[in-house]
Amino acid sequence: MRCARHPESPAQPATVPAKTEEKTARLTLLLDPRKKAMFEEICAAQDLTPSQVVRQLIREYIIEHAGSRPLPAWLLTASRRKTSR
Repeated sequence: MRCARHPESPAQPATVPAKTEEKTARLTLLLDPRKKAMFEEICAAQDLTPSQVVRQLIREYIIEHAGSRPLPAWLLTASRRKTSR
């Protein structure tokens, strides 16, 4: 079966190497416009996009709350790389 948007590509995504993150999923959230504006302002002051900051927060949350779940090496590597900035 082929993807409707890209008929030349297979319906199933290619396997992602263990050392990378796949950045294709979308997360939509609702928040107060004042918090959004302040968040965007702080991100810009740090020369970061809001998406970069949210991805880092999610990585940190997963690592902190994973419990006994095994964590992939790429997640730990990405987290160390961002926090040593």
